[in-house]
Amino acid sequence: MSAWKWMARICSKTPWTKTWSLRVYYWWKKLQYRKGYVEKEEINPKKVVFEAYMGKKYACSPKALYQAMCRDPQYRDWELIWAFREPERYREMEKEPHTKVVRYRSGEYYRAYASAKFWVTNSRLPRELQPKDGQEYIQCWHGTPLKRLGYDLEHYAEKNGSLREVRENYLEETKRVTHMPSPSGFYSEKIASAFHLKEEGKEQVLLELGYPRNDELVAVTDAACKNVRRTLGIPEGKKVILYAPTWRENQHLPGEGYQFQLPVDFKRWREVLGDEYVILFRAHYFISNSFDFVAFSGFVYDVSQMDDINPLYLAADVLITDYSSVFFDYANLRRPILFFMYDYEQYKHEMRDFYFDIHMLPGPVLMDQEEVLKTLKNLPDVVDKYEKKYVEFNNVFNPHREQCSEKYLREWMK
Repeated sequence: MSAWKWMARICSKTPWTKTWSLRVYYWWKKLQYRKGYVEKEEINPKKVVFEAYMGKKYACSPKALYQAMCRDPQYRDWELIWAFREPERYREMEKEPHTKVVRYRSGEYYRAYASAKFWVTNSRLPRELQPKDGQEYIQCWHGTPLKRLGYDLEHYAEKNGSLREVRENYLEETKRVTHMPSPSGFYSEKIASAFHLKEEGKEQVLLELGYPRNDELVAVTDAACKNVRRTLGIPEGKKVILYAPTWRENQHLPGEGYQFQLPVDFKRWREVLGDEYVILFRAHYFISNSFDFVAFSGFVYDVSQMDDINPLYLAADVLITDYSSVFFDYANLRRPILFFMYDYEQYKHEMRDFYFDIHMLPGPVLMDQEEVLKTLKNLPDVVDKYEKKYVEFNNVFNPHREQCSEKYLREWMK
């Protein structure tokens, strides 16, 4: 057993000793990083290190910015590093001449961060990574928030953590960040509040030009949508539902991670919807339990393991979600959205609460699966009813209707 694991086991018996042991651990990791890597590596002004979802995926805004750099000849001699927990899955990326793949939290990983001029991610980095003078940290985050974040939380439902720890993690991120892309004024306001940017004198890190990860959504083509459906094996003529629920803090099992209790009966869905629809089921990347849909082969497709959700947006005729940020992005396509909020009162009062009233949402809020199924059978009525609200929603949350990755690169990497 490592010294840290031994200390954690002894010191995690009370909130006070747990906090103390974590702080000692973070201090020790920062010291190791500084002595082992930072002091030995010089900054390469043409080096960028990327990661998404803590090394779990090749996706989101880091992917969009990386692809924009690969397309641009001026970055031909730059070194582009991607960090993954399972790097062997991504070795194909190294066929791109100036791309290298490293293992998350390996020696190569720490050397990359110690020497790269630019860091690009969409979630919090390990706390030991502390930028030195001359390094720039582009924190893209992973969506416009409906549910409260960071310093805006008033309570926290997960037994394995505390509100104090959440706020400390966000503050740690704020102290490191130098740039944050923003898709809207709403996003800028809420992210500034959640990350305590004003209090730290860092509101200037936000730049509102759009969201890089939505570039392919604002430039969508029918051909791209059809190609995704073919790749997924969806038969022609089927209508496609993307069901993408978020995670819940109160569904966490120690040693296993976040669980998701499926609130739908797909047997009933198949009875009502018949052969007209197929369902793409997309669990949140935090969810550790697996789902067995063998009995629904040809009707339910489990696409939870796909790195990037954007192709699923392109394939879908309608999105069903709850409190996930996915609907802000999907709204760029101007397709129907249904909000299945069966645990709304619990989520609002016991978990996260929200940044705005659900009456602003560009689709119906439904509390049980029979309402969902009835609404799916009458989608044209939903489209007509919410047409004006949909336009108003996009004017607030998706005001930038053009690709933006190249614009951000010009601003940041001068």
